[in-house]
Amino acid sequence: MWSVEHSIETSAPPEAIWRLWTDVPRWPEWNADLGQAELVGEFRSGSTIRMTSQEGDVVELQMADAVEPELFVDEADLGTATVRTTHRVERVDAVRVRIVYQMEIDGPDADAVGPELGPQISADFPDVLKALAERAER
Repeated sequence: MWSVEHSIETSAPPEAIWRLWTDVPRWPEWNADLGQAELVGEFRSGSTIRMTSQEGDVVELQMADAVEPELFVDEADLGTATVRTTHRVERVDAVRVRIVYQMEIDGPDADAVGPELGPQISADFPDVLKALAERAER
């Protein structure tokens, strides 16, 4: 298994972050790598998120879990490996929360695929987290 985690602290309440997460078509406003994002179904386990990069590459993710306003988990099935990203909010104190993006690549080919694919996918996590936190603080 391969994994990585990035986080940022913010004064934004968890509910504000949750609203941004659930408004999938507006993800490109705070995720610069996305040209388009679409939610098929409701924002809950079993639904599909279809993301199109600025270059036109399409990725489909299945939502594996969603617990308002704490977290959601999406998964990309690559056949012999699964890319699972957990997006969660943790209370730090009475006014601050930590937004955490944790990616795990698991499965028979994870040791081969993870070290190459994982850093490519997660390289923008710090920028995405920063933009998400800034937007949620407004």
